[in-house]
Amino acid sequence: MASSSFLDAGLKEFLDAVPARTPAPGGGTVAAIVTSLAAGLTAMAARFAPDEWERRAEIVGRAEELRARVEPLADADAEAYGAFIADRSDENVERIVAIPFELAEAAAEVAELAALVASHGNPNVNGDAAAGADLAAAAASVAARMVAINATADDARGQQA
Repeated sequence: MASSSFLDAGLKEFLDAVPARTPAPGGGTVAAIVTSLAAGLTAMAARFAPDEWERRAEIVGRAEELRARVEPLADADAEAYGAFIADRSDENVERIVAIPFELAEAAAEVAELAALVASHGNPNVNGDAAAGADLAAAAASVAARMVAINATADDARGQQA
């Protein structure tokens, strides 16, 4: 990829980078991008919720916070995995566990928020909210699997994920 950040790459460039014979972008990077998209769908659908739904503003705000939190994890995950491949130090092992663990937590929260919006929001966009929930749940599963694969036997995050 010409860009140093997956976030700065064009969509086609990113889509072409995924199947390339390179270690990144891999599952963690893609899961971070998917979580960001799911949070975006959640915020959008929540903005269409009825004015009288008291959680609307809270959910929009939290979905936007989570989107901002996970976007940098796309690059961080790829960088961590590259560093791990080059040097399997304890520091790099920690990074390939900590980053997807953070992503799994955030994605699970996005899925919960999106499910709330699908249940209580505007019926005209509940399909978008449900899509956000499904995408975030899938990303959480991917990130949790990365944690379980990379965590050492004595790392509680492997079980938590």
